[in-house]
Amino acid sequence: MAPQAPNIHVNPSDEIIRIGPLGVRFLVTGDDASGSVALFELTVPAAQRLAAPAHSHDHYEETIYGIEGVLTWTVDGTRIDVGPGQALCIPRGAVHRFDNHGSQDVKALCAITPAAIGPQYFRESAEVINAAAGGPPDRVKMAEIMRRHGLTPAS
Repeated sequence: MAPQAPNIHVNPSDEIIRIGPLGVRFLVTGDDASGSVALFELTVPAAQRLAAPAHSHDHYEETIYGIEGVLTWTVDGTRIDVGPGQALCIPRGAVHRFDNHGSQDVKALCAITPAAIGPQYFRESAEVINAAAGGPPDRVKMAEIMRRHGLTPAS
C-alpha cells in the first residue's frame, strides 16, 4: 500500500479575526507547519493603532513584511517605518507596538518563528478589545491573555 499524502492545502484558515478595526487572517498556523512557523496577514486601516499594550515575547521572533501602506513600529523605544517591500525582524525580548499614522490602509505579512502563538490568542484578545467598543480595553484581562500566550505586557 502506498503511503497517504499529508493533508496539504492553500490557506488553511480563511477566518478573519476582527480586533476592533484591525484584521488578522492566518495563512499558516503552527499546526500546519509542525510548530516551525505561523504566518498571518495583518490589515490596519488608516490612522489606527494597536489597542493592546506594547509587549515583548521571549520564545519567538516576529518578522514583519510590508505589502501596502506604511506601519510605524516602535521597538525598544525606536520608531521604524515599514513600507511595501520592507521587512523588520523583532527579536525575542524587544518591547514593541505599531501604529498606522498614514492616510492609507496597511497590509503586512507577519511571521512568528517558531509558531508559539496562533489564532486563539487573537480571538481572545478580540473579545476583550471589541467589548471595549472603541475605548481602552480591560488591562487586567488583556494582560492575563497575553501572559497565558507567552507575551509580556510592557509596564
